[in-house]
Amino acid sequence: MDDDDLTAFLRSFKRVSEAASNLVPGENGPLLVGALTAFLGRSPRELSVVTREIMAFRFADYDVALEHLAGPDVELLGIGGGGERHHNLLADLIGSPWANTSVGQVDWADVAVGPEESRRVMALGIRLFHFDAQPVAVLQRRASRMHGNGTGLLEVLSPDPSVSSKLLDTLRDLSTEQSLLRGQVLSLEQVGYEGEGDGFRFIARPDLPADAVVLPPGVLDRISGHIGGIAHHSEALRRYGQHLKRGVLLYGPPGTGKTHTVRHLISANPQHTVILLAGQTLQFIVQATAIARHLSPAIVVLEDCDLVAMDRGFTPSGNPLLFEVLDTLDGLDADSDVAFLLTTNRVDVLESALTQRPGRIDLAVEIPLPDEPARRRLLELYRGEIGFSDAVLDDVATRSDSRTASFFKELVRRAVLFAATDGVEPADEHLTRSLDALLADNEALSRSLLGSGDQPSDGWGEGDEVGFFTYGPALGPGGDTLSLGSS
Repeated sequence: MDDDDLTAFLRSFKRVSEAASNLVPGENGPLLVGALTAFLGRSPRELSVVTREIMAFRFADYDVALEHLAGPDVELLGIGGGGERHHNLLADLIGSPWANTSVGQVDWADVAVGPEESRRVMALGIRLFHFDAQPVAVLQRRASRMHGNGTGLLEVLSPDPSVSSKLLDTLRDLSTEQSLLRGQVLSLEQVGYEGEGDGFRFIARPDLPADAVVLPPGVLDRISGHIGGIAHHSEALRRYGQHLKRGVLLYGPPGTGKTHTVRHLISANPQHTVILLAGQTLQFIVQATAIARHLSPAIVVLEDCDLVAMDRGFTPSGNPLLFEVLDTLDGLDADSDVAFLLTTNRVDVLESALTQRPGRIDLAVEIPLPDEPARRRLLELYRGEIGFSDAVLDDVATRSDSRTASFFKELVRRAVLFAATDGVEPADEHLTRSLDALLADNEALSRSLLGSGDQPSDGWGEGDEVGFFTYGPALGPGGDTLSLGSS
């Protein structure tokens, strides 16, 4: 047999193999290639696959968009075979003339779409439907650490590749328009637990009224006006070409109520999408800002921002995350209704470039140690229905100078514990005993951990609240990576 005969034989053999792989059912059912050929009108091996990666927190949004776009007449195909089907791309499943991938059952999964809600999504499968008058096949694959898939994936087949690209762009816009993240409180994480292991977690929006926040007079109104008031007047600001992005810095000793104030702001702005970052997850500032930009109005919370924004003089080369934070604040579009809410215990080490330039931090407010009237209000807040007398509350407020909000919360808790140990209802003596115990020398470490100071404080006075680079007249009040506890 000469070379020409051998070549002709191999070509014939290839055509027979391809025909067999398209027409002969596999051991577990019809072959995937045959089903796709029948719907698309051409062998899928002749078509280009157009792909797009999907971040885990956006997967449910794309599932909603695909379900809407495909409509009720959609045909669903699963992928048969063993575990390797989770690793193979669509081109691998159909590309080889000897591929024997069969049609199987669609894989489904429940994913979180809220603090107490989940959605059944297609974890691995193909939707067959018509888009722009063309048949399309869309393979949907959920991210899975078990199978080594770091991101979700959409793979589109169509006789016209431009239709595939247009479909993905339409899905992007539709998934943002109908996003299940909008108006949610979302925490980005490195490692989650079970169903929360996709790098994000939904958090129930706190319910914390203004009267539960003890701050100097007028301070909470000013902070609320900067966060919610600007959002309320967003149309007017846009009309006159004024930017909406803003930054608020809350600073003060640990335990004075910075996070408590953040909880109230989240509660008071239910229409805002909130993204929470703290500790090592501050590295996700770029992703958080992207979410906020698309789902505005939004608030991005950076808890303990001094961890990434320390003055560059403190380290030989500076913290790389600092530059990401600065670039993100500078790069956000002026008309993006996004507020950055930062907290820190160490305002003295913050990078000056973060705090002394308009468009980064517009308002900085100290959350100081409470003075005596504020301490009395904190005792009223935390005692709840416990019948402590006014006299003992006044005495405790006087004796507890230089103590933080968290100190008084623990004070009441210990009083209740003392009463429970005695087998009686909490009374004045238990509150006094609790204070004596916390103030005793052998409680020095506990006082330190609770954020109490050793030096007396002058309380709140003039100069404790500092505003940087405000745009003009105050706009009046508007409407667990991060524990959202009282700190």
